[in-house]
Amino acid sequence: MPDAPTPPAIAINSIAAKTHPTGATAELRSTTTIRRRARALLARARRGESAWFSINDGAMLTAAALVAELTRVRYPDLVIPYHSRWRHFEAGAVDRLAQLNAALGPVGPADRARAQIDLALVSVLLDAGAGADWCYHEAAVGEHPAQQFSRSEGLGVASFHAFMDGLFSSDPAHPLQADAAGLQAVTAERLAQAFQVSAANPLVGLDGRAALLRRLGQALQAQPALFGQPGRPGHLFDQLAPTGSGTVQAHDVLSLLLTGLAAIWPAQNVLDGEPLGDCWRHPAAGESAAGASRGWMPFHKLSQWLTYSLLEPFEWAGIQVQGLDALTGLPEYRNGGLFLDAGVLMLKDPSLAERLHAPGDELIVEWRALTVALLDELAPLVREQLGLSAEQMPLACVLEGGTWAAGRALAQQLHGGQPPLNIQSDGTVF
Repeated sequence: MPDAPTPPAIAINSIAAKTHPTGATAELRSTTTIRRRARALLARARRGESAWFSINDGAMLTAAALVAELTRVRYPDLVIPYHSRWRHFEAGAVDRLAQLNAALGPVGPADRARAQIDLALVSVLLDAGAGADWCYHEAAVGEHPAQQFSRSEGLGVASFHAFMDGLFSSDPAHPLQADAAGLQAVTAERLAQAFQVSAANPLVGLDGRAALLRRLGQALQAQPALFGQPGRPGHLFDQLAPTGSGTVQAHDVLSLLLTGLAAIWPAQNVLDGEPLGDCWRHPAAGESAAGASRGWMPFHKLSQWLTYSLLEPFEWAGIQVQGLDALTGLPEYRNGGLFLDAGVLMLKDPSLAERLHAPGDELIVEWRALTVALLDELAPLVREQLGLSAEQMPLACVLEGGTWAAGRALAQQLHGGQPPLNIQSDGTVF
């Protein structure tokens, strides 16, 4: 297969000038803003001013010890990969990356990277919480027997097979891609079939996931200068590494995702007519800020996890990734659950753990913000216990080693796998 046609390479600043708004919206798409506001909310909670949480700093060393212990078990050689979608593609000790590369055949590094980016991006967008009652049955693969997966691993494996079967491509001659027309044709019914959904095997947020993919297809089609023709996520490779060599900054990947995919997010959070995505109201967020961004707490969790998940295809293609720790920790229910279940965060009203909460509820917004700030404080404690430097174990590896797995382990011990706070998912945030 020859290398696919590529869009014209244009400078990051040129893309930003056309698609990145200035002012308040731009401020809310900055990880610097995320960190600053998250740390301010943590300091506020430590002063006893939070309506929802108390902080028990004495439990941080215990949480760090748990994360370090689990990291040693998971990665005895302490060579820890990024916390990315590619770890879920390895579920059940199956090398699905090798399967994809074999199916692609003898293509060049750029074509291989485009397909890997297509797969990772679509799969991440499908990864919001599955619920406790869903699972995916994978047929025997070579020497690997049939296996069953649930939660994130199940969603990863299911989306991998959907990609391999051409669900996201409009071109039968090129099934191993996700393109604008193919994504716009995804319905809840087609997705349900691919993900083995039934009355006995329900998947939370199915309609929301399908709608998100259709909006992705529309965004790809509407921006040919960024995503090429046919519009594909994989053409981000050509924008960020137009020569097929050199370096890429992790935050440049995130910036392109936040601008190029702004239109795909649900419209409940809008500022000056611009969708904000994973950004929510909190009365104490940005108290010192002037202007329209005051009172908003940004996270961009899926976009940041997507960035982590796209970095490896760049590296496999020979591109060096720099500035990894410009990204924040991921404020989702496993990392946030770690701090609640380890006793670092304590609910002032324990009965709140029994209620169902919406993603935009102040309690949930603050929980996520405190999670971002506490992950930054936990990371050096974990590195110290493992004898690793920040260069050897950046935040993406602390998450993988790590905090996400420790949060899941505690949830299994204490809540049968459920998070300590119950969040109503629409398939796009958690």
